[in-house]
Amino acid sequence: MDQDIQQAILKGETSLGIEFGSTRIKAVLIDHRFETVASGSYEWENLLADGYWTYSLESIITGMQEAYSGMQQEVEQKYGITLRTVGAIGFSAMMHGYMAFDSAGELLVPFRTWRNATTGAAAKALTDKFQFNIPERWSTAHLYQAILNGEEHVPRIDFITTLSGYIHWLLTGIKAIGAGDASGMFPIDEATHDYNDSMVKQFDQLIAPKGYDWNLRGILPEVCISGQQAGALSAAGAKILDKSGNLQPGISLCPPEGDAGTGMVATNSVRKRTGNVSVGTSVFAMVVLEKELSAVYPEIDLVTTPNGNPVGMVHANNCSSDINAWLSLFREFSEAMGHKADTNHLYSVMFNKALEADPDGGGLLSYGYFSGENITGIEKGRPLFVRSPGSRFNLANFMRTHLFTAFGALKIGMDILTKKEHVAIDSILAHGGLFKTPVVGQKIVAAALNVPVSVMATAGEGGAWGMAILASYMSRRDEQESLEDFLDQQVFKNAQGQEIYPDGYDVKGFEVFMERYTQGLAIEQAAVDNLVENWRD
Repeated sequence: MDQDIQQAILKGETSLGIEFGSTRIKAVLIDHRFETVASGSYEWENLLADGYWTYSLESIITGMQEAYSGMQQEVEQKYGITLRTVGAIGFSAMMHGYMAFDSAGELLVPFRTWRNATTGAAAKALTDKFQFNIPERWSTAHLYQAILNGEEHVPRIDFITTLSGYIHWLLTGIKAIGAGDASGMFPIDEATHDYNDSMVKQFDQLIAPKGYDWNLRGILPEVCISGQQAGALSAAGAKILDKSGNLQPGISLCPPEGDAGTGMVATNSVRKRTGNVSVGTSVFAMVVLEKELSAVYPEIDLVTTPNGNPVGMVHANNCSSDINAWLSLFREFSEAMGHKADTNHLYSVMFNKALEADPDGGGLLSYGYFSGENITGIEKGRPLFVRSPGSRFNLANFMRTHLFTAFGALKIGMDILTKKEHVAIDSILAHGGLFKTPVVGQKIVAAALNVPVSVMATAGEGGAWGMAILASYMSRRDEQESLEDFLDQQVFKNAQGQEIYPDGYDVKGFEVFMERYTQGLAIEQAAVDNLVENWRD
């Protein structure tokens, strides 16, 4: 088997996906059987600077290089090969956000990530103007807010893009973006697979009095759909990606994508009536729609699959950060007691305690809001844990409450799709680190959404693997083969998955918890109003 992999690597019968997640950059190399043959990663964290969540350009480049280097070293160690080429490459990253450049290619303001809840006025104004939901995270909301704020950099804009679009441009010289990621910048027309022309004209008319030298279409990246070639690795790009200088230029690149698109691919959820839930620092659920929604909902993003099909997306800014913080505290306690805790064992034990809890979490309440939460209208992050004298305060209820609340905001948005719009969902596939512990996360999500939830063996591979699959689709597909068929008939033909159906006990308990969660938002708002960001301020 190793000889087969060696030959595949030497012949370039491989695909490389690199994804910039919120806490980790990961590089995954797959072979012609779509199996991971090597990987590398780099841990990083966003920082709050001058009121904006951001990552520095230096950390972006360093992280990419380290992730690639780790993968490259694994190829050498496992297969005795110096990696000089791959069949195709694709880059993906956190969707949305704002990276604005001048004509010299210089970043005008630090990268503003999806996590910033600073564009409320712009998002509302554009939503009203277009009669189409423009969430606070979207690139054009950031752009228009900068205009409303009168920021000095705006007249100098030559190009705006997302993080994946920036990396693609840096390494190819091509200003392009995948349809899925583009749909988190500006609305996409399903018929043309391009930016909605009438809305582009409306935006230009809106800002015409400013007299800028640019128009919207002129500063946005070109939209490409999955399967297209979107450029090739330049000589300069090869040197940036591979510090060792061994990687050769000329490798084809597929369109760069957002993490939502790679999540859909990694869970085989690009057909209509399918959906997926992606869990990490944030959480989002995506359902591929059969028809247009009847109304505009601020809780529902309308984005697309990588091949341009419409998707209803519910995106909550907060999910696992507070759980991780609490479990870090429990690890610290364990070590103080003289017991070094293995991370996987700690999470497994603590998560499984939630299965012993009262259905609703025993009257406990928490909000894991490390940042603002758009769905519930909370502008800033204030993690909270609350209980009353009558609550049943024990470890099981404590853990169940934190797992429930991780999906609280998501539940509000999904109820609009399923209960108001009667969107049919045949299956939901879940992926993310929370599902490494078997059963528990699935049961919680099944209870929240009241639909069967599956976790596939491949889901643990994550977005970088999904991006490698998109790169492989570009290089290997039959000209007439749709992305859906490619995934069904080639990638996931023999895939195994475990499906869990909603338990009525859990569903009822989650509904009771949600009543408490909704009523308690006033407590969260009071914390925002009265608790400073940093006690040292």
